[in-house]
Amino acid sequence: MTNTPAQQTVTRLYARLVVPDGPRAIDFYRAALGAEEIERYTGPDGRIVHALLRLGDAVVAVKDADEADPAPASLGGSPVIMALDVSDADAVAEAMLRGGATVVYPVADQHYGQRGGRLADPFGHLWMISQTIEDLTPEQIQQRTDELSA
Repeated sequence: MTNTPAQQTVTRLYARLVVPDGPRAIDFYRAALGAEEIERYTGPDGRIVHALLRLGDAVVAVKDADEADPAPASLGGSPVIMALDVSDADAVAEAMLRGGATVVYPVADQHYGQRGGRLADPFGHLWMISQTIEDLTPEQIQQRTDELSA
């Protein structure tokens, strides 16, 4: 008997970041985001086929690009944005910039009660860095969004 999607249970979900230089990317994520390397597996050529990093309560995987899995730059960029809630958005953005990230949108106070911005890491992955500065209800956020659009 085959399980239907409604019967399936997701046991874990994580992003798998394909990069042109796995060891350098792991060093960047350690320095800029405080990542902890949990595991690393390499192929015979020494390239990373899978590394798992812990960022707070989340995990992300990193692997070196290859013919089957291209890095964002070879695709003209990435449409995926990693959203990272942090205690100090300015400090994390500064750490990322020191490591070679670039600003897509500068860190600023946002109408939805967050202080945040968007950066591109040196490997082409996009990160929305934010911290809560105001506890708002969904209704308040929608009202502010409507007011901005008016």
